[in-house]
Amino acid sequence: MFRLDGMNALVTGASGGIGSAIAIALAKQGARVALSGSNGDKLRAFREQLISEVGSPEAGDHVEITCNLSDKVQVEELIPATLDTLGGIDILVNNAGITRDGLAMRMKDEDWDAVVGVNLEAAFRLMRASARPMMKGRFGRIINITSVVGHTGNPGQMNYCAAKAGLTGMTKSFAQEVASRGITANCVAPGFIRTAMTTALDEKQTETINAKIPMGKMGDGGDIGAACAFLASREAGYITGETMHVNGGMAMVG
Repeated sequence: MFRLDGMNALVTGASGGIGSAIAIALAKQGARVALSGSNGDKLRAFREQLISEVGSPEAGDHVEITCNLSDKVQVEELIPATLDTLGGIDILVNNAGITRDGLAMRMKDEDWDAVVGVNLEAAFRLMRASARPMMKGRFGRIINITSVVGHTGNPGQMNYCAAKAGLTGMTKSFAQEVASRGITANCVAPGFIRTAMTTALDEKQTETINAKIPMGKMGDGGDIGAACAFLASREAGYITGETMHVNGGMAMVG
């Protein structure tokens, strides 16, 4: 079950902790993956790692496509580049995101614009561009990585929370527009996940965070990857416009 054989996937932010875990999960289920990110060296290194650890599907090797999501021209070129290299697109995972934290009264306009531009606007552009080839094939899976703070809010992250909450609403609208064409659109909302950022926390900070999580621990990238692999599968074809919360119970959103 939940095999992705014969499917082509694009994952943005693929060289990061969560992004790489998502790419690995999709590849393990048989998808051929286009790895996208802004750092070409990291992408190439991860692509080699992915092929070494998981192997390549029968359709060909996984590929990397460098793209700076803050550049609208590069964003518009990403889906055509994916179609050129993979021959099609069945799965789009909008995972890439940035933060520019600060209290609202001190937040600079450029910090607001940068976060909304990458986390929300770039995702919209990629969803719009991928819709046409997916509609032609009458099959598609859009998966947007949001965040628990898009539902709960978080002081010092008004821009990030607004972008993630907006991504949830945008996903629901898109899901309604394309449902009749065999395309689903869903969100995965991580809680605290062990990444390079969280491993930099000291023991007291980690204990404080874990105390807020009923399971008593942070998740890992594989938890997010597993959720994405399920939502990308044919078996999840009757699920759309939903948000799957993967947070160890810290926010039980109904």
